[in-house]
Amino acid sequence: MKIVEVAVGVIKRDNKIYISKRADVLHQGGKWEFPGGKREANESIEQALVRELSEEIGIQVTKQSHFMLIEHDYGDKKVRLNVRLVEDFVGEASHQEGQQSQWVCITDLSQFTFPDFPDANKVIIDKLINV
Repeated sequence: MKIVEVAVGVIKRDNKIYISKRADVLHQGGKWEFPGGKREANESIEQALVRELSEEIGIQVTKQSHFMLIEHDYGDKKVRLNVRLVEDFVGEASHQEGQQSQWVCITDLSQFTFPDFPDANKVIIDKLINV
């Protein structure tokens, strides 16, 4: 089974993280996520994240750094999440495709239970809360 390479942005402003809800028709649809998307064949992970966050939530990333790498098998799909911390950007994050989105205090992320987020995101939330 092919592994889908995904660039994921943990977008941080002060003590808040930006999350959005996946469209119902997508894999893991209706769940909250950290924005991002698939890496194209000709892109680095960094380039993919810049492109995806510009298209998806209308921000221009000016600083990003490695946060973690997660490989997860959903049974019907395998993903490799290249999670990047985004602490500097231009613009105001708002979902360009009409999905619900919000800024959430890091400490409040623990109030979101699974299956509110895809299973692969649990370790991201754990790391954010326990840093």
